[in-house]
Amino acid sequence: MRFMVIVKATADSEAGVMPSEELLAAMGKYNEELVAAGVMKAGEGLHPSSKGARVRFSGANRSVIDGPFAETKELIAGFWLWEVASLHECIEWVKRCPNPMPGDSEIEIRQIFSAEDFGEEFTPELREQEERLRARMAAE
Repeated sequence: MRFMVIVKATADSEAGVMPSEELLAAMGKYNEELVAAGVMKAGEGLHPSSKGARVRFSGANRSVIDGPFAETKELIAGFWLWEVASLHECIEWVKRCPNPMPGDSEIEIRQIFSAEDFGEEFTPELREQEERLRARMAAE
């Protein structure tokens, strides 16, 4: 099972406060454990929303909204992509994580859809297309 493990933003991360050397070292050690266990597939920190934008869709219309965005609790400061056997295993790994922020923080866990989750609507042709795209991405 694949999961996106989302580090939620805080007022500090949105203000651009960078992690301490101690936190960077602790997270580096933790990431080493994840990689050694074959769990971590990707992981990155994100710049504050003030450096981002959103594109809003309304039918055929598109509008761009520049950051920063007001609801810090709904923002993402970073993420990992993990592959583990179950949600329970994912939770256990998250509980071992150093606190990713200087103060209180939260990590959200969301399972990533697999082809089987889409049922019959995901036709053999669409599955083949998905496999081709994944192979191309892996090659690049």
